[in-house]
Amino acid sequence: MSDPISKVTVREYRFVGEEQEEEEGRDQRNPELLVLIPEVLNPHYGMYVWPCAVVLAQYVWFHRRLVRGKRILEIGAGVSLPGIVAAKCGAETILSDNAEFPQCLDNCQRSCQMNNLSGVHVMGLTWGHVSPTLLALPPVDIVLASDVFFEPADFEDILSTLHYLMEKNPHTQVWTTYQVRSADWSIEALLYKWELESIFVPLQSFEANKEQLAGSSLPGRHTIEMMIIRSIQAMKSDRLF
Repeated sequence: MSDPISKVTVREYRFVGEEQEEEEGRDQRNPELLVLIPEVLNPHYGMYVWPCAVVLAQYVWFHRRLVRGKRILEIGAGVSLPGIVAAKCGAETILSDNAEFPQCLDNCQRSCQMNNLSGVHVMGLTWGHVSPTLLALPPVDIVLASDVFFEPADFEDILSTLHYLMEKNPHTQVWTTYQVRSADWSIEALLYKWELESIFVPLQSFEANKEQLAGSSLPGRHTIEMMIIRSIQAMKSDRLF
């Protein structure tokens, strides 16, 4: 039997921004970012670029000045498109996936190598497990989560892990995209249980409401939504100022 890992297809994703004024007063005209992503078409779903990843990567690119210098963790990274974009935009990036799937972690490494990123950390991080890796993780500013809310059985494990990360840094933000697959889909009750709140982010606010995005036609054929998850306590403290 052939090794499915050897069957790699490299895809290009090209993010283009409009002219904008930089903080130093210089103009950056037509900035562009090219990202190479190795896809492996096998039963490991995390090794393929799903529509949510393209939309989340676009959000990171749109807010590239915000992510610069931040410590960013991508969970359930798979092929790591959003995390790679964050690293390319100057973030200190950590890519993570299930510790029980070394193939996915290998593909995270492959994505880094293809994009000439030597300073990105890759680690096994299993949702809901208080592992030595999780305990050793430094406080993060932003968590990227593309289509992790897929299996309802995983929802509480994901939120418990996010809650732990926010205990280290209450002002951590979780940027997550998800595909609407059922009218009954909801995490509101679990958010309340773990003292978290969500804010809906319209796709048009970051130019992601297109049929073609970064060279991919996938987002235009699916209903993708985005939200930001934060600690309730952090949101209340922010409102005091």
